Amino acid sequence: MINEMDIREVAVHCLEEEASAIQNLIPQLGGSFEEAVRQMLACKGKVIVTGVGKSGLVGAKIAATLSSTGTPSFFLNPLDAYHGDLGVVTADDVVLALSNSGQTDELLRIVPYLKEHKIPLIGVSGNEDSLLARNSDIHIKVTVSQEACPLGLAPTSSTTAVMALGDAMACVLMEMRHFRANDFAQLHPGGSLGRRLLTTARDVMVSGELPVIAPEMPLSEAIILVSRAKLGLAVAVEDGKVAGLITDGDVRRAMENLHEEFFHVPVSQVMTRHPKCVSPDEKIEQVQRLMHNNNIHAVLVTDSEGHLLGIVNHFSFMI
Repeated sequence: MINEMDIREVAVHCLEEEASAIQNLIPQLGGSFEEAVRQMLACKGKVIVTGVGKSGLVGAKIAATLSSTGTPSFFLNPLDAYHGDLGVVTADDVVLALSNSGQTDELLRIVPYLKEHKIPLIGVSGNEDSLLARNSDIHIKVTVSQEACPLGLAPTSSTTAVMALGDAMACVLMEMRHFRANDFAQLHPGGSLGRRLLTTARDVMVSGELPVIAPEMPLSEAIILVSRAKLGLAVAVEDGKVAGLITDGDVRRAMENLHEEFFHVPVSQVMTRHPKCVSPDEKIEQVQRLMHNNNIHAVLVTDSEGHLLGIVNHFSFMI
């Protein structure tokens, strides 16, 4: 039985070996990798990833990553394919086949079908002399010096390297497709990222009973409205358009600096005359960045003519 120090040493060794396997991928990224990525980019159908055992589990993850980053893809179990599911593979597709040895019998059984129907095959294995390599239109060699497993047997470093290769493919394809955060959100509408990137200021702004005041209103009256609205601010409006903004911080500073004159000074003397404003269609991800960069807790939502429509504050991002 190993002690706590041994536990850490074994874990560190595993992580170091797997990190080394990924680092060693870099010099292996040659023309075949570039050709494979271009083949997937040009694909008019889907990238179908296949593999058996641990390679299959890695393949399922690669397919999921590709699909979520703009490259339509799904995983096909070669055993299912051999028993009828090959019908889902069309001439418009590209097949990405994973096998560490390149000699996996269940995987190789589908190769004749792919060749007969002229479906491009990208093979990934650690053996460039394997049957998979020789029968692939493009072959990417991924080798590791040893597995991270203490016995050197269980797929560990090799599966990590192939998974990282899949991530690299996805990242390159994202750049080539000009795939951006908003595109990612479109494919992840149920998550917090999707909500943040798709939601607009209009969706979250406070629009009812807004704390609107006149610029000539005395601070003694404005402080009551600021407090009553519970937004920590009031908006000065003149001729129906935003003229300025006063916050509870502005009020406190005015009280400290003006003393007894405070009750007679108009809002216009202490308000911010050019508050940060956004359109109702501005994504709240951008609104949040604007607030962070300017160290403010709220922005005003206005139309093209400067009429106040609503207010977005920090609580608006709790969606």
